[in-house]
Amino acid sequence: MVLSGRAPSRRRLAAALVLSCAVTLTAAGCTGDDDDGGFRPGAADAGDPYVPGHGNGGYDVTHYGLDVRYDPGTDRLTGRATITATATQDLSRFNLDLVGLDVGAVTVAGGRATHRRDEGELVVTPRDGLPRGRSFTVAIEYAGVPTAVTDGELGSGGFLHTADGAIALGQPDSAATWFPVNDHPSDKASYDVEVTVPDGLSALSNGVPGPKSSADGWTTWRWSERTPMASYLSTLVIGNYRVATGEHAGRPLVSAVAASLPTNGGAAGSLARTGEIVDFLASRFGPYPFDSYGGIAVADDRIGYALETQSRPVYGPAFFTDDHPNPGVVAHELAHQWFGDSVSLHRWSDIWLNEGFASYAEWLWEEHDGGRTAQRNFELQYASTDWSQPSVEPGRERMFGTAVYKRGALAVHALRRAVGDDTFFRILRTWTTERANGTATTSDFVALAERVANRQLRPLFDAWLVGGAAPTPP
Repeated sequence: MVLSGRAPSRRRLAAALVLSCAVTLTAAGCTGDDDDGGFRPGAADAGDPYVPGHGNGGYDVTHYGLDVRYDPGTDRLTGRATITATATQDLSRFNLDLVGLDVGAVTVAGGRATHRRDEGELVVTPRDGLPRGRSFTVAIEYAGVPTAVTDGELGSGGFLHTADGAIALGQPDSAATWFPVNDHPSDKASYDVEVTVPDGLSALSNGVPGPKSSADGWTTWRWSERTPMASYLSTLVIGNYRVATGEHAGRPLVSAVAASLPTNGGAAGSLARTGEIVDFLASRFGPYPFDSYGGIAVADDRIGYALETQSRPVYGPAFFTDDHPNPGVVAHELAHQWFGDSVSLHRWSDIWLNEGFASYAEWLWEEHDGGRTAQRNFELQYASTDWSQPSVEPGRERMFGTAVYKRGALAVHALRRAVGDDTFFRILRTWTTERANGTATTSDFVALAERVANRQLRPLFDAWLVGGAAPTPP
């Protein structure tokens, strides 16, 4: 993610939907209630203090099948979510994140179950317990009118109704506004998304495009992201867009630019370089990790940031002011496909692993594209850095602060200077290969860097990421 500087410091996607919901759980379970026969409730929180109340425990989601219908004329969304998960304990009840939603009947394995709401949680108690290791399916039908909400520390956002459609987007928690979810990056899953909208509108999401179909004035768009994805990286963009579908390196490349933006303007020109930028980054970071490419340029000024939504980043209009191209922001969000999307955070306090490497990728791309060298950008940033602010454990209110982005990039370059180019890029390629499709922490990266470099590096990382004084450049 990168902020434009023209909007509030964060936009957090959290909305309230008025919803009726029925849940069906299919599993061969064991009889048991809360704390009965060894069965116990799953945690109602992932335990991440940066996003209190988000995520849940007791199960691991492997797949989301989402089928939604949205009418911009009434701002009404209806949907069905089919969630496949595995119990990670003998589970008597479980939670899903579902912000502000009214829930109807709940059934488990075809039988009635009890359920209740607890603010942004849907709490489901199956009639029969779910034994550890058992795969089960949750099917949820819902409908309502999305609205935006505000988070005092992280900004405002939501499932935003626009003049011609809607935009569902946000970080660190975004998905629970339009589907029920285990909303924390530590639980990644694959996705199939079907979006039905009035004829003439586009409906864009993550992954490989599938066949479209139309009936009775409505068109269904289909998308499939088969590689595990953190929930905040999911997106839904609906409206009047110029959609360009092609192919790059044997994979589909789908880009879309809001129809209200200039046909040959800065947004379109910047997204047109997606394949070129991906190829350059792949030469540094290793093979591109997903089955499709692309980007979406929106025209809504409420989107004051760009976000690395998996396989298809979304860019706010402020990055292309005066119709100027901005390939740097494209390089940043595409670098996240390796750092943040494929290798995801296990906890938000390590967000520099996303933003430090993506910011450094901007420096690499600028040098490759004939601009300032990475070394010169390092020198300029070093001179202006506030060393009192750490990159690791920055605090919830500074999750998207300069220390996370720019001090993080300084640490990356300091590593490069310390170990040399050959070892440095071998570290990056080893990281993106060994940790692909999973989650990781700062300690994981330090341990891997030390192993590949065959030397102690913890003091270097401590100085550049958390130390309170300017370290001496290596």
